[in-house]
Amino acid sequence: MSKADIAEAERLRIAERESALTGIEKWANLVEMFFGQAAVRGSAPFLWHKEGGSWKSRSWADAAQTVSDIATALKARGVTPGSRVVLVSENRPEFCLWDLGIMAAGAITVPTYTTNTARDHLHILENSGAVAAVVSTAKLARPLLEAAYQASHCRLLIGIEPLRQGQAGDQIELADMATLLAAHPGDIETVRKGATMRRSDTACLIYTSGTGGTPRGVKQHHGAILHNVSGCVDIIHNDFKDSGHEIFLSFLPPSHAYEHTAGQYLPIGLGGEIYYAEGLEKLAANMEEVGPSIMVVVPRLFEVLRQRMLKAIEKQGGMGVKLLAQAERLGRKRYETGRISLFDKPIDFLVERTLRRKVQQRMGSRLKAMVSGGAPLNPDVGLFFQSVGITILQGYGQTEAGPVISCNRPASRIKMHSVGPPLKDVDVHIADDGEILVAGELVMAGYWQNDAETGRVLQDGWLHTGDIGIIDEDGHIVITDRKKDIIVNDKGDNVAPQRVEGMLTLQPEIGQAMVYGDRRPYLVGVVVPDTEHMMEWAARHGADVATLGTNPEFVRSLQAAVDRVNGQLSVTERVRRVIVADAPFTVENEQMTPSMKIRRHVLKTVYGTRLDALYK
Repeated sequence: MSKADIAEAERLRIAERESALTGIEKWANLVEMFFGQAAVRGSAPFLWHKEGGSWKSRSWADAAQTVSDIATALKARGVTPGSRVVLVSENRPEFCLWDLGIMAAGAITVPTYTTNTARDHLHILENSGAVAAVVSTAKLARPLLEAAYQASHCRLLIGIEPLRQGQAGDQIELADMATLLAAHPGDIETVRKGATMRRSDTACLIYTSGTGGTPRGVKQHHGAILHNVSGCVDIIHNDFKDSGHEIFLSFLPPSHAYEHTAGQYLPIGLGGEIYYAEGLEKLAANMEEVGPSIMVVVPRLFEVLRQRMLKAIEKQGGMGVKLLAQAERLGRKRYETGRISLFDKPIDFLVERTLRRKVQQRMGSRLKAMVSGGAPLNPDVGLFFQSVGITILQGYGQTEAGPVISCNRPASRIKMHSVGPPLKDVDVHIADDGEILVAGELVMAGYWQNDAETGRVLQDGWLHTGDIGIIDEDGHIVITDRKKDIIVNDKGDNVAPQRVEGMLTLQPEIGQAMVYGDRRPYLVGVVVPDTEHMMEWAARHGADVATLGTNPEFVRSLQAAVDRVNGQLSVTERVRRVIVADAPFTVENEQMTPSMKIRRHVLKTVYGTRLDALYK
């Protein structure tokens, strides 16, 4: 590359940075942001998906035309400004295009989970008053169509892939994307000028999965998401020395507020590219192929990756085990003191050239950071990844706040036990009872058709998060626990269950855990054994895997793991006894939310009687 080419590339990089930093502040809505970026980037690649074993791209210009076609087609089929349109799709380019197209028509997107049952869909269709729904596949259409038959307002069901025409009756019109858009081609400039939504107008209704009760529709306005994007761009461009063209790999549910904002609209605001992963089982391979620069993830992924890495290194034995031990020792030393000694530098150099380089290559070689959100990250897990050369930035947020409220910043000291300082232009206050309160443009307008709940969480301009925490001397937010999840034992002592559960799941024998003990003398719990531990234990003891849950020796092996954790806990936090879960906690059995948080009320219903029996 010539000096002139290098200079031109640097000029474009600086222009892109300045455009991202200033543009988001002036854009009136998300559609305007998208069309503005598309006009600049034209034929450059934007959205990628795997097809026939290779990655296929869709350009910004092509995406802009498709979004215009979608908006035009929806208007032609009676979708008016303010109408709600449900969107059910896995991670794929069409989710992004329909989301933008719905908004470009002046309507409100209602993204919903692909794991929803017909009952879930019916609640959302009825509560939102959606007039239309978009679904990606015939398989996902079945529960949605069952709900649509019963819904009061939904009259149009559009398949991204063709749907069987025999599936619907006269009251619901079926259409497929290709045919619909071909019949209603749109003009980009006309659609762009017609997207006159203000920052305060509702962009989408995101139904919170929560840990109990009926899901509520959070009214996220355009300004809330733009505010989030601006705050995240500020971190990327000011804290990373090599900030430039960003590549994202999307694998979290796009209907979740975290992925919807940070995995979709943040890349758009940055003018970056989005690759859509083939699924969790192929995520590691996709990372190596794509080489993302930034990924938004949930803590559960880190825990799974850590266990896999540990087991792989242990099986190799020899030098790998020694290098990992040194990496962890040096990582902890650097984290706690900010430096390592001269004696340690040759060892650090060796670890860097071997273990860390290999890990970074597996992650795609250009990964700047993995941003963890959606649930608390165990500090030991974060430190492990920092030690092997992967930058982990733990953030914090809620659907009701765009959703990103705060994030650790790589240019300052990363604190694994904290969720970092608030984003730019976010006000955070700690109430007298320790609750975290948040104010700023990122805060929702309220819950859809739920004034009572809106009034409970929005008071005097402050969002009452329901989380307990402090702000430390460096301005970092430290989360203690959720108000409603705090266990109060029979002596009045408070216990944060998520901390205990996080430590339990770090043990190689335990995959998942929930602790229990409100108004009780001590804690007990239900644990899901690690699959590999079960298989290895059964093979060693000649036992049937299917009966291990009732095998006293196997249960004692799990209790031994619990007792190791107890040695690191205070008396009130220790788990005296455990039972073995009947099955893993999953989204499908409704024991976990789609964002991988355990549903305590469901688990207590399933296991409450057996847990109570542990006190007898």
